[in-house]
Amino acid sequence: MAKTIRLTMAQAVAHFLKAQMTVVDGHKIPIFAGVWAIFGHGNVAGMGEALYQVRAELPTYRAHNEQGMAHAAVAFAKASFRTRFMACTSSIGPGALNMVTAAGVAHVNRLPVLFLPGDVFANRIPDPVLQQIEDFGDGTVSVNDAFRCVSRYFDRITRPEQIIPALKRAMQVLTDPVDCGPVTLSLCQDVQAEAYDYPVSLFAEKVWKERRPRPDSDELATALEAIRQAERPLIIAGGGVLYSRATAELKAFAGMHGVPIAVTQAGKSALPDDHPLCMGSIGVIGTSAGNAFAEEADLILAVGTRLQDFTTGSWALFKNERARIISLNTAAFDAAKHDSLPLVCDAREGLMLLSEALGGWKAPAPVEAAAKARKTEWMAAVNRATAPTNATLPSDAQVIGAVQRTIGGENSILVCAAGGLPGELHKLWQAGKPGSYHLEYGFSCMGYEIAGGLGVKMARPEADVVVMVGDGSYMMMNSELSTSVMLGQKLTIVVLDNRGFGCINRLQMATGGANFNNLLKDARIETMPEIDFRAHAESMGAVAAKVSSIADLETALEQSKRNDRTSVIVIDTDPLVTTEAGGHWWDVAVPEVSARSEVKAAREKYEAARRQQR
Repeated sequence: MAKTIRLTMAQAVAHFLKAQMTVVDGHKIPIFAGVWAIFGHGNVAGMGEALYQVRAELPTYRAHNEQGMAHAAVAFAKASFRTRFMACTSSIGPGALNMVTAAGVAHVNRLPVLFLPGDVFANRIPDPVLQQIEDFGDGTVSVNDAFRCVSRYFDRITRPEQIIPALKRAMQVLTDPVDCGPVTLSLCQDVQAEAYDYPVSLFAEKVWKERRPRPDSDELATALEAIRQAERPLIIAGGGVLYSRATAELKAFAGMHGVPIAVTQAGKSALPDDHPLCMGSIGVIGTSAGNAFAEEADLILAVGTRLQDFTTGSWALFKNERARIISLNTAAFDAAKHDSLPLVCDAREGLMLLSEALGGWKAPAPVEAAAKARKTEWMAAVNRATAPTNATLPSDAQVIGAVQRTIGGENSILVCAAGGLPGELHKLWQAGKPGSYHLEYGFSCMGYEIAGGLGVKMARPEADVVVMVGDGSYMMMNSELSTSVMLGQKLTIVVLDNRGFGCINRLQMATGGANFNNLLKDARIETMPEIDFRAHAESMGAVAAKVSSIADLETALEQSKRNDRTSVIVIDTDPLVTTEAGGHWWDVAVPEVSARSEVKAAREKYEAARRQQR
């Protein structure tokens, strides 16, 4: 007869999580690096007691906001290249719903996070309980159903024994290269505390090893034939290259076959920016070099990218009528987009097999010559954009230049997420080793930056983590700044204050709109706020400074290296100036009807640009 142990359902979860292992750099370590928890009446008694019992083997971290802690967990998984991840538990109601946005971030970016929100009573006897949403037509609904569309796997646990298959399925999804993404196990609060005789085997140590699927032979042969026929090939490297840890293979492929490479936001740092064949970013916020190759390419090898609109210039970037796309991706869903030739496999395996089969094949000589010339021209544009000037307010690009020169060394990791900064960073930041550039741009989630920086630091404690964030994102979520101080996880945070939502204000103007409701000066206000970000950061325990010039910024950044805890440096910036070099059209619908001439003119340009879409 199988041996059993009597535990509550919550205790079973905790003991199971601590038994899951992985191997990183030859060392066996727990695959769960810990659990983020904000306790409430929906999880404090069940999960709270269970996590307390295993706190030595499975650390529990307290945050200040459920969305913030979940962002930290997402960033941890991304910075770990999906080899390790974390869990997040909250109470029912608003605590659970606060995590849904972060689940969306994880889903879009294909990142593993385990969500364990508390739920209503399964027995329904005390209904309706505090924070319970009642659906008038469906007694089975709770707020946690909001997780369904942003979870790769969702389950509601209404009996204690149901957790046995649910946990096993959760681990399969969290570790699968194709299905990888957020998992939600919604834990009814009464069931968390109910006991069951669980099989001891459920808690046996298990080591999860990475699966690297190889390509179908016919798909591989088709891809090879297309590459050999190419005269103007281009590689687009996405986040899948980093998740697969295929950066060495990508570099070898480029060198062996002379194919230029452009990178997506998620793929930046897959090839160092100083590599002669790295053309930098691509698409809407692409470099002139990368976009020139994309426009003339007759063969695009897209590796580990989902080909979102910023990458493809809303599918108007690839202008060669003979252009074909080979999409090398672990997910068939992504590999088949826009009539691509699919090559469904792991990025490392696929690149190695392609290179081996191509042998001595090399892109025509003019391709490498063009790469050298275009890169030289682009780097001159970068140097012009990032150089300090005597302007009253510096541009984002000039701040980026100061950060790069001062603290953007080999040991640094740059973190950002939303607003105008990602576009400027994608173009201008010179990334070095793999993972040194960390942008959440799949969901472009404002508020991710500081919490994300905390997660990156926890995953990479040896690195200098630099967070660049606009005042708009800072105001949306800043509470985990205090958590970074509390946990001794030092960050350097640069706040660029352009007094509002500068990025979307520029988009509003570009589509013919009037300046309205984005910058603070254009919003409905009774009194113009003077927000003291320095004082605010200082009040949460950080070392903080306000600077008024690029020179002072560089001095403050140098000082931050010597500070013993998180440092925040605030600088006012120009809300309108952006880097003009590079870039491409982006499909943002302009109204067909308007009384304003500016909108009518923008609509005419919009319709002309749409005719270029594939």
